[in-house]
Amino acid sequence: MAPQGIRVLIVDDERTLADTLALIVTRGGYESMAVYNGREAVEAAILFKPHAVISDVMMPGMNGIELARYFAENYSGCRVLLLTGHDSAAKLVEASLSCGYVVNVLTKPVMPQTILAFVASCADALAKRKDSEGSYAGNV
Repeated sequence: MAPQGIRVLIVDDERTLADTLALIVTRGGYESMAVYNGREAVEAAILFKPHAVISDVMMPGMNGIELARYFAENYSGCRVLLLTGHDSAAKLVEASLSCGYVVNVLTKPVMPQTILAFVASCADALAKRKDSEGSYAGNV
């Protein structure tokens, strides 16, 4: 089992990039799954139950912004990192998500260390959430 049980769903219509990101995450000691569009991500999430999603913004069908909203509304605590190839798209993403969704946005190319730092921050957030839930349950 991966350290801290973190599951990361990678979503990109460029299969090579999705598979490479999944390999980076797996080699970093976390569980990962690569899918190649937003609809596949929604379907995969039912069984995979990700703690984090790393997604491209520009994809056919369901784009990364729509996917981020889906996860914010349906998977409490799941953190999303959106990757874009255009700085102007990053501003668009930030503006479109300003209605209360917490999403990280990075412009490609992204270094492996940056991806792993995001996943590690998700692991830390999950551990803190579990600790606070455990502390609360112990006080009841």
